[in-house]
Amino acid sequence: MNDTAVPAARLHRVILDGESPANLSPYIEADREQAVADLAAANHFAPLIGTADPGPYSLHLSILEGRLIFDVRDINGEPLTAVGLALGPFRRLVKDYQMLVDSHIKAVEEGREQRIQAIDMGRRGLHNEGAELMTQRLAGKIDIDFDTARRLFTLVCVLHQRVSSR
Repeated sequence: MNDTAVPAARLHRVILDGESPANLSPYIEADREQAVADLAAANHFAPLIGTADPGPYSLHLSILEGRLIFDVRDINGEPLTAVGLALGPFRRLVKDYQMLVDSHIKAVEEGREQRIQAIDMGRRGLHNEGAELMTQRLAGKIDIDFDTARRLFTLVCVLHQRVSSR
């Protein structure tokens, strides 16, 4: 393999399925944009079931009937495999994420720099916890690294916000 080859076990693109309501906060939209950009820069994603395709992959992430759906496709959009996870184990973390977003927005409006820094520390901890849960729930189904898990957790929070604001 030469130095310009694209690593196979990775995401080429991530798409959050469903309409994006206009009432999402700019903070949540910025989180989404950052997670997508970070995933584009570096990630490890390897389905362990349902496909022999080495990647790279296109991931369509959605919430359907209380389940988080990882619809894995090839880079041309052809379906390869799908993994569904119960959303229940993520609900507390998603709720905490929304509370942190709301607190951050309020702290910014009030100009409370120390409060913003404390919230950012809590946010990092929450994302770490979400990444650990994501890795555990995908074990044996999709192999991901910690940074990819953190970014996917962010996208799950954004997607949950989209679904719940409809």
